[in-house]
Amino acid sequence: MKKSIQINLPIQPYEVPDLREAVGWERQEQDYPALLERCQFYAGARDEEQRLIAFGYISGMGLQHGYLEDILVHPHYRYQQLGTKLVHSLLQQAKHHHIEIVTCTFTEEHASFYQKCGLTLSKGGVWRS
Repeated sequence: MKKSIQINLPIQPYEVPDLREAVGWERQEQDYPALLERCQFYAGARDEEQRLIAFGYISGMGLQHGYLEDILVHPHYRYQQLGTKLVHSLLQQAKHHHIEIVTCTFTEEHASFYQKCGLTLSKGGVWRS
């Protein structure tokens, strides 16, 4: 069955932490639901049983520049173009909101995925406390 991406779909506070855990990330439960309330917009997809299987968001101040964050696809649904559809949906929504520049940080192993999604690779830096 074809999975559709929805912008700002209803999400329960535990769903994104569950998905983060499924992909091998820390749950970050303390971030939800605040993150959903504070980001510009988010998108996701559900499976036939209504489980959240894909999620990502764009944060920022709502001006010219936004940040593509936390692109997550459940391991059972990878290699089905769901991640690509998710990124494209978020970038289309950014365009609709007049966000002209979207940046994203990712590991080297994901560079070709983001390049195929239309992002131009560039140098950057990350600071973590």
